[in-house]
Amino acid sequence: MDTLGVAIRFALYLDLAAAFGVSFFALCAAGVREALPLRAILIATGIIGVGLSIFGLAVIAAAMAGVPVGQVDAGTLSTILTGMPLGKAWAARIAGLALLVLSAFRIGKRPGAALAAASIGGGAALGTLAWAGHGAMDEGAIGWLHLGADIAHLVAAGAWIGALLSLLLLVARPAARADAGHLRTTHRALDGFARIGTVMVAVIVASGMVNAWLLVGPAGVASLPGTLYGQLLLCKLALFAAMLGFAAANRYRLTPALLARIEAEDHDGALAALRISLALETACAAIVLALVAWLGTLEPILATG
Repeated sequence: MDTLGVAIRFALYLDLAAAFGVSFFALCAAGVREALPLRAILIATGIIGVGLSIFGLAVIAAAMAGVPVGQVDAGTLSTILTGMPLGKAWAARIAGLALLVLSAFRIGKRPGAALAAASIGGGAALGTLAWAGHGAMDEGAIGWLHLGADIAHLVAAGAWIGALLSLLLLVARPAARADAGHLRTTHRALDGFARIGTVMVAVIVASGMVNAWLLVGPAGVASLPGTLYGQLLLCKLALFAAMLGFAAANRYRLTPALLARIEAEDHDGALAALRISLALETACAAIVLALVAWLGTLEPILATG
């Protein structure tokens, strides 16, 4: 396993998912933009994303040239940036992150427009990661279908992960600072996540089915448990199912319970339960991203029928 390459891919997935997902969730969920330090979050994720992208480009160039990262020459970098789709995607990612960071400075003056622009920049940056995966290996109509499914998968997953991180920050506020207004904002955000979460899950499932058909196919399902790629894919699916279970518990049990306890002015237990559930769901999401980063370096079980 290319440990360094997997680590950089994982860090990029996590950072860009946060950059896009937090801005998108703040744009869609009422009250979140006032309750979270959005400017700091977006600037930090944007700058980190640029740094990871530059280092990741150097790692790719080193692998192509067969030299250590510190010995990469300008010619190899130029070849990637000007002669390969991966290089064009990299340039688009940097542009998207620049838009994200610049938009973050406008949040205090025009929050709606700034968050919309940040979401566009973050989403574009996140979507470029598809060119570093299996979605970029096909050609023609199938290639565009695969690439489109990968982009949709990435963006929907990023929206989910960003929402989870935002909600974790909301429920993790110390009790001394969690007044009635903050608690009601938290409940509205949870309720809003429940609504847009359905769309995210639908896109993830649909795009995942397209990818599974193209990479595995019906004929390859039986061989999944016998290969490393298949084992990691099955682990990913199991963790996704666990995330759905936590999301259902949050939507149908824990969020209504929080509202009831807010009305009764006895919310500590309900908040604690939500913290645990959201933390476990986020941990599952982080492991899924690590598995995706690893899967992207492995040869898939190609569909044969």
